[in-house]
Amino acid sequence: MELATPQAQSPSGPVAPPPTPRGPAKGAVEGSATWRLSDRIGLAICWALGLLFCAIAAGIVAYLFIQGIKFLRPSMLVTPATSGFTEAQSGGFSDAFLGTLIVGAMGISIALPVGVGVAVWLVEYGRPAALARITESTIEAIAGIPSIVLALFGTVIFSSTALAFLSRTSEGVVFGRSFFAASAMLSLVALPLIVASTREGLNAIPQHVREASYGVGKTKIATTRRILLPTARPQVATGAVLGLGRIIGDTAIVLVLLGATQNLEPTGGPFPIDYLRGAGTTLTNFVYETSPTGNLNQPQKAYAAAFVLLLMVLGLNAAADVIHRRARKAGTWSH
Repeated sequence: MELATPQAQSPSGPVAPPPTPRGPAKGAVEGSATWRLSDRIGLAICWALGLLFCAIAAGIVAYLFIQGIKFLRPSMLVTPATSGFTEAQSGGFSDAFLGTLIVGAMGISIALPVGVGVAVWLVEYGRPAALARITESTIEAIAGIPSIVLALFGTVIFSSTALAFLSRTSEGVVFGRSFFAASAMLSLVALPLIVASTREGLNAIPQHVREASYGVGKTKIATTRRILLPTARPQVATGAVLGLGRIIGDTAIVLVLLGATQNLEPTGGPFPIDYLRGAGTTLTNFVYETSPTGNLNQPQKAYAAAFVLLLMVLGLNAAADVIHRRARKAGTWSH
C-alpha cells in the first residue's frame, strides 16, 4: 500500500513544489561557431602563436640534442680544458661542469632559507605593514633586474677590503672574483621564485588550521614550524628547483664575478676554501667562450656542453612538474 506524499496547503488550495532548477546539459560546451567573426579570428591568432612557440621550443631542443649527441664524448666530463691547436687536443669541460655544481649548491643554499624566511614573515606576520609592502616591492624589483646589473653591484661589494677574505687578493688589491661572490649574487636570481612559491603554499592553507593549532596551546612559531611549513613543503621544493635552474643557467654574473678562465684556479689555503675563494667557470661560461663567435671558437665542444646544460635544466623542470603534480594528487584543504 502506497502512502501519498502530503502537499503544503494554502488558503487558495494546494501549493505545487518549486520547480527543480535545470542548468546546462552535462558536458555541453559552447562552440566557437556561434562567436562573432572578430572573436574567432582572435582565437585563431592565439592558437597560431601557441603552436609557433611550441614549434620554436621543440626546434631548439631537438637541434641541441642532435648536435650534442653528435659531439659529446664521456671523456669530456672528466677531462679539464687544456691548450691545444685542435678541438681534440684542448681537453673537455670537467672544471666547467664541477663549477656549475658548486655555484648551484652554494647559491640555492643561500637563497632557500632566506626565501622561505621572507615568505613566512610576509604571510604569517607582515608587521609593520609598511615594511612588508617595501619587502614585496623589493622582491618584485629583484625579479626584474637584469643579471648584469646584479653582477656589477656584486663587483662593488666584493671588491671592498672588508670582504677580501672571500676572494683572491694580491698586494692589497681585492679582485672580488670567487665562487663565494658569484654564488651570493646568483642567490638573488633564485630568491623571487622561492618566495613566490612558498607564499602560494602558505596562502593555500585555510585559516582554521592555524586556529585549531592555537586552540591546543601551540604558539605561532610552533604552528609555523610543525604544521604550516611541512604542509607547504611541495611548493617550497618547487620554488627551490626552479630557482636552481635559474642559477645554473645564468651567464652574466658568472662571467663578471667568477672570471673568464676555463679552469678552476684555487688560491692558497685549506681545501675546499682555496677553491671557493678562487676563480673558475661554469657550463654557461664555457659555452659562451667556445661558441663560434666566442674567443676560443670550438663549436663542437660548445654544442656538447650546451647539451649537458640543457639536460640539467630539463631535468630540473621535470622534477618541479613531478613535485607539483604529486602535491595536487595528495589532496587539497577543504575550507
